[in-house]
Amino acid sequence: MQSKIQNPKSKINMVGIIANPASGKDIRRLVAHGSVFDNNEKSNILQRILLALDALGVEQVSLMPDYYGLGEQALDGLKLSLDASILEMPVLGDENDSTEAGRRFREMGAGSIIVLGGDGTNRVVARGCGTVPLVSISTGTNNVFSRMIEGTVAGLAAGLVAQEAVDVNQVTYQAKRLDIYVNQVWVDMALVDAVACSDLWIGTRAIWDPSHIQEVVLTQAKPGSIGMSSIGVCLQPVDTHDKQGLYIAIGQGGISVLAPIAPGLVTRVDIREHRLLNIGDEITLNPDVRTIALDGERSIEIYQGQTASVRLTNDGPRVVNIQRCMAKAAKTGIFQARTTGKRRDIRCLHV
Repeated sequence: MQSKIQNPKSKINMVGIIANPASGKDIRRLVAHGSVFDNNEKSNILQRILLALDALGVEQVSLMPDYYGLGEQALDGLKLSLDASILEMPVLGDENDSTEAGRRFREMGAGSIIVLGGDGTNRVVARGCGTVPLVSISTGTNNVFSRMIEGTVAGLAAGLVAQEAVDVNQVTYQAKRLDIYVNQVWVDMALVDAVACSDLWIGTRAIWDPSHIQEVVLTQAKPGSIGMSSIGVCLQPVDTHDKQGLYIAIGQGGISVLAPIAPGLVTRVDIREHRLLNIGDEITLNPDVRTIALDGERSIEIYQGQTASVRLTNDGPRVVNIQRCMAKAAKTGIFQARTTGKRRDIRCLHV
């Protein structure tokens, strides 16, 4: 028989899964060269996640419902020992579904939440998940917060955290975030970048034209990133774990950088000013700003007479460091089991 990790605690261990069917499909497929992330592949990833969670002995998994039926498609014909079900909640077909699912998973006592999407998806999940650790798999356009990771490995890490088979404090970290205020009232947040634009309305949401950008505030600027944070990489790299952020004023009068602001779109961006920010610093945006993009998507409209500001905080969601999690588990022998010495069976889990 296949050995499974036993939960060290008596409580039911549960993992929530949020898969965004719209991620990887925005207008940057037309104005740049972003690839389309097929929903069939998302269902395949979900199946590999579920098989990994099952192998670990996770008892309960709940999947967010969506208009495409990713969860139902993933569960169809899949033989599992764990209790897997679709979360009962209304489906609105917009970003609020992910926020609501994150909130419900938190209230249900989920030990971890797996997110399939880009930075925008993780942002809205973070609005509702509280302190539940996130395991983020890149399936979007801008993937700075989320990362490219095989779903099987992501499922193992999420299961280990949910079971508390590893020290959760040692394998997770608190992310930074940007709090957005309009007339000194909190309205929203971002995990990677807040971009002040001259566009009068939200429109197609995604941003790709630097001539419409006035200011950029970043929580991180990691080498190898794409999107608005890549501008910061050219100026002053800032790591995920640094207790700092970065402010950039776009315009002539300083230098210009060559940055990959979208897939296949590498362009010159004029920089008027840039400086590091400390945790707690707040930037009052230019009064000419009309829209603010959060993690790559225009989300907030600013009207005449309103003032907007952005504050860097360390109040973001808890995030699972997958490599550290797997290393800790390996060192403690979690993946090991005694054999009879007579015969060893090698079994493959496949979809």
